[in-house]
Amino acid sequence: MNQHPGETAENAVRRASEPTKLRITDIRVATIRAQGIHPIIRIDTNQGVYGLGEVRDGAHPDTALRLKPLIVGQNPCNVEYLFRRIKRYGGESREAGGVCAIEIALMDLVGKVYGIPCYQLLGGKFRDRVRVYGDTPTPDDPTPDAFREVVRSRKEMGLTFIKFDLSARMFEGFEGGMVGSDTKYEYPQYRQFHTPGRGAGARISEAGLDYVREVCAAVRDEVGPGISLCTDHFGEGFVTEDEAIRIGRAVEPYNLAWIEDVLPWTDIKGHRRVAEALLTPVAAGEDLYLFEGFREAIETRAFDIIHPDMLSSGGLTETKKIADHAERHQIPTALHACCSPIAFMANVHLAASLASLMAVENHALDIPWYTDIVTGLDKDYMGSDGYVPVPEAPGLGIDIVEEALEERLVDWSGLFAESTEWDAERTGFLGHLVH
Repeated sequence: MNQHPGETAENAVRRASEPTKLRITDIRVATIRAQGIHPIIRIDTNQGVYGLGEVRDGAHPDTALRLKPLIVGQNPCNVEYLFRRIKRYGGESREAGGVCAIEIALMDLVGKVYGIPCYQLLGGKFRDRVRVYGDTPTPDDPTPDAFREVVRSRKEMGLTFIKFDLSARMFEGFEGGMVGSDTKYEYPQYRQFHTPGRGAGARISEAGLDYVREVCAAVRDEVGPGISLCTDHFGEGFVTEDEAIRIGRAVEPYNLAWIEDVLPWTDIKGHRRVAEALLTPVAAGEDLYLFEGFREAIETRAFDIIHPDMLSSGGLTETKKIADHAERHQIPTALHACCSPIAFMANVHLAASLASLMAVENHALDIPWYTDIVTGLDKDYMGSDGYVPVPEAPGLGIDIVEEALEERLVDWSGLFAESTEWDAERTGFLGHLVH
């Protein structure tokens, strides 16, 4: 906006609200079913403006609601202060859901109040369009030809980066894929200790490794050399370091962009050993929480690529700090995302702000109504090349279509129903801090 002669800078700013007098009045939730269960939160204020956030898929909305007494009455523009106030009540993986959802909603609020997109709050952008890597479903009958079909569907969408499943669990369903895997007397919850490389002498057979090669060869042949490929849940936390290295070496001729989650997320030293043994990059981190959770992996180069899910890693600002630290150590970032359009667009803003970005995941390519529940996101938002334009509208750049959202609610969820029962809730030291 051009300032007229004699007009003060303060008067030249057009505000939809008065930021210094803004206060949080409520937090409400609407939980929908898409790829999984997705709680969407709304933080209301005394000036009518609200912010939207999202709890991670599969996490309980209570992880956000229990934090209500810590944020009501506060100025939402003080994002860093409020984040420090609530982050101690989050944890790894889905336990971080509430903290991250609130941070995103606060950033959406601040962007709306000052009339700027969220990427600008992160220091601006490095790109106008963000590359997507497309997730694919595991075929019901996971033959090499079936894998061809699922990646073909993504190539036909115009995507240039595709992820396919290559799970350790697949060896259990492949005849002759494992050696020493008898578990008939084990309780079901302990079967994981007898999957490849875990107990009872279980190992992946040479036939199992040949199967991996056949799947990768079929997928690479289908998409050609011009498309980047990566694998999902490579180890799922159920293989040893040695077995992860054996599988990783089997896939090396197919030039994958990365293999993902080769070991449990807590095993940083194991990841480093696998990463050092392989030529194919290892990506990990979707369940790590906060900068502190990533620091060892980054500084010891245990991951070749960090792969945070912002709904677990700390939201927009914290994940930006994590990615910037990784860049200092020559480690790029890919963003894991299995979410509604709310968190997906938050990922697009974050991705735009990262110098070292590889791509951001889209896990909703087979959901026909995905864009119906929001405004600001076109049906063909990825165009024909697998890139998403970065929004220029304030905040996240999208809003809820309540009628469409209501049609997708899970049975036990209301549409942003009152949450007064959480006004004086006490969790751990929460009551001591608030009252």
